[in-house]
Amino acid sequence: MAVITELSSARRAATHPLPHAQTAQTIASRIAVIDVMRGIAMLIMMIDHVRETFFLHMQVGDPMVIERTDPALFFTRLAAHFCAPVFVFLTGLSAWLYAHPAHGARDATGFLFKRGLLLVALELTLVNFAWTGTAPPSVLYLQVIWVIGLAMIALAALHRLPPKAVLLLGAAIVGGHNLLDAFVLGQVAQGHLSLEPGSAAHVVWTVLEQRGFLIADGPLKVKISYPLLPWIGVILLGYAAGPLYGAAMSAARRRALLLKLGIGAFGALAVLRGLNLYGERAPWQPGADLLHSAMSFLNFTKYPPSLAFVLFTLGLGLLGLAWLEGRDNRITRACATFGGAPMFYYLLHLYVLLVLQRLASAWLGDGGRYDVDSIASVWLIAAALIPLLYLPCRWFGRYKRTNGKTWVRYL
Repeated sequence: MAVITELSSARRAATHPLPHAQTAQTIASRIAVIDVMRGIAMLIMMIDHVRETFFLHMQVGDPMVIERTDPALFFTRLAAHFCAPVFVFLTGLSAWLYAHPAHGARDATGFLFKRGLLLVALELTLVNFAWTGTAPPSVLYLQVIWVIGLAMIALAALHRLPPKAVLLLGAAIVGGHNLLDAFVLGQVAQGHLSLEPGSAAHVVWTVLEQRGFLIADGPLKVKISYPLLPWIGVILLGYAAGPLYGAAMSAARRRALLLKLGIGAFGALAVLRGLNLYGERAPWQPGADLLHSAMSFLNFTKYPPSLAFVLFTLGLGLLGLAWLEGRDNRITRACATFGGAPMFYYLLHLYVLLVLQRLASAWLGDGGRYDVDSIASVWLIAAALIPLLYLPCRWFGRYKRTNGKTWVRYL
């Protein structure tokens, strides 16, 4: 309840007139931190996508099987866990900033709804082609862009609720969906509920909470890779956190609140996960050594994201936002460049990876798919791609800021 009171007070402060001492440069710095954090998440995401492009022969489960997963691969995948929740959280936060500019307020419903539809359309077309290289694909994968789009549409419908209700609903979804999961699967086990493929219950459950095929037969299969419900909770939490970046919130106060929230998330994780009380399907257990014990503790479920997964990743994100407050150097400015053109970067890096895989397979694949033989090579490829993608993203970011066309805002 203390956190709810803090965020509610922050929101009230954000509606006050802008203090005279606060300059335009301060406001720009306040917003730039969000782009920096978004850019960091997107660069880490590229490492995971390089892994899925050039290290496909070493797949990992969800959660991972500790005994069969090399530590380097485990921690590379763990780092990638940071990306989706932080990006969705920042999407909600950015929506609040859109609805509450420095002076006055505006209706974000239309913007959120139209951008959500655009993201769903991009997932069904350009994103799926970037992953498969075939049109039409044999399997249509509904992944992170799809789920962000639907979460934005949900936020379009829910953001007008009272601020405390948005926060409580987001927390209830993130914290309670594991209970719903256990309840529904228990009903199925007892024969009280059927989730037969093709039934209405199966469709609803697969879209909301259970990763799997919506359509498993026929010329075009459809697979839900990102169940929707928990991500609605995450985007609502991001929207509820928007007042932290309100115009009247001081940097020192914001940093203190972010630290408190981040430490609180890790404290809750330590208790719930440490004692195997709640919030994760796979209980952790001591391993053969300290490293494997740590791997077991950090072995979270992403599809759908468990409470432990969200506490860990958003806890890191909140502490990262606190640490980035007021920092301005070449690295943060480069990250902000990527974070300022997120959809452009996302599509660009996927198509670059598609082309690179096709070229490498043609020249080095001996008639088949080309894969690297170590996780270190994955990191090297990702590092080499950063400067390659930087200039196009910088160009598009400048174009986005100076061009008045409406469609550019959605990228």
